[in-house]
Amino acid sequence: MNLHSLLARRAAADQPLRIGLIGAGKFGAMFLSQAGRTPGFHVAAIADLSPERARASLQRIGWPEEQAGAGTIDAALAQGTTWITDDVEALFGTDAIEVVIDATGHPAAGIRHARLAFAHGKHIVMVNVEADALAGPLLAAEAERAGVVYSLAYGDQPALICEMVDWARTCGLPVVAAGKGTKYLPSYHSLTPDDVWERYGISPEDAARGGMNPQMFNSFMDGTKSAIEMASVANATGLTPAPGGLEFPPVGADDLAKVLRPAAEGGCLAHKGQVEVVSSLARDGGAIDRDLRWGVYIVFEAPSDYVKHCFSEYGLASDPEGRYAAMYKPYHLIGLELGISVAYAGLLGQPTGAPRGWNGDVVATAKRDLKAGETLDGEGGYTVWGKLMPAADSLARGCLPLGLAQGITLARPVAEGAALCWDDVVVDANDPSVACRRDMERHFAARGTQAAE
Repeated sequence: MNLHSLLARRAAADQPLRIGLIGAGKFGAMFLSQAGRTPGFHVAAIADLSPERARASLQRIGWPEEQAGAGTIDAALAQGTTWITDDVEALFGTDAIEVVIDATGHPAAGIRHARLAFAHGKHIVMVNVEADALAGPLLAAEAERAGVVYSLAYGDQPALICEMVDWARTCGLPVVAAGKGTKYLPSYHSLTPDDVWERYGISPEDAARGGMNPQMFNSFMDGTKSAIEMASVANATGLTPAPGGLEFPPVGADDLAKVLRPAAEGGCLAHKGQVEVVSSLARDGGAIDRDLRWGVYIVFEAPSDYVKHCFSEYGLASDPEGRYAAMYKPYHLIGLELGISVAYAGLLGQPTGAPRGWNGDVVATAKRDLKAGETLDGEGGYTVWGKLMPAADSLARGCLPLGLAQGITLARPVAEGAALCWDDVVVDANDPSVACRRDMERHFAARGTQAAE
């Protein structure tokens, strides 16, 4: 990739890649812990709703205090320090910042920040996969028209999966399935923030020490984050969800190629070219040997008998017939790896994954019987979880995207397990996020939901 040598040249020329970070939570803090150690990077500005919280994050990761003392963006640029502000628009007001990172996790904020980046000619790395699942296909098209990069975030699982899919296709290997691992049982769809730490496997004290938000982390447990991330992968790669959404088959690394093959051949897939999440737990709650809870994988097919023999000769774990094989990465390091996306965007003008069509959508689904007049509380909360659905089906049924299911009121009751629709809620059509999503729906309704090639 030569990214390190390219960054070293920028550093030697005293022209570092200048970066603005929005959101200094867990992901942002992990990026910052490494950004200061990366030659050729200069985090010139951090925007957070609470500058005090941002400073606390910097202190927790060991960021030098003298590096966070700039009183203005101009001073930070001149001194090589970091400006901290709650005025996100000011971050876009200087031409010097080349790459902006949105690490807010808030869909509406992500849409707004992406469009600010486009208007100001800046690349954006969208850690905010919630915004990408809600409106990424439209935002990516707007970025292309603006001549800037819109990128998924390396270190987060979707970009890592996109990299593996690209590797296989570049090698001429048809991709049969791709996805990630997680800890899952069917009962988890009803989990709330009150349950999360016990199920996640961490104490509340350790969670607080790590700055972990219970509602956000509950979205990892109740299936929502898996749906969001697989929607992003589907939209970036052209792979598609199964008609019924994610099945979460329990399978370890050694059996990926055996289980993640078409059902007609003894596997569990509805079709070839499917996104799927595998569970680290058997359905009885027992542990799966060599599970991929923290990892990513692809399953690919031998296009000829010769390649099939090569799979065997080089020791790939395959299905019993040797036709399908798998590759996997057992871990992902989220913000610690984010600099790869920043460097790709800022140095090469390329994304580490970006939507090229609308294949997957995440639909708000009732966690319990919901009553008219209740207010939805969004991802990881007490009222809804996100279910993956083929985008064409979501569009045809008028389903409510999970990214808009927060702070809005139910107009009528919805039964537990049912997908919510636009007609079930009271929506402000003038809300920018609603308008953006509606624009995307109209765009793809006119063209047909589109698979990337």
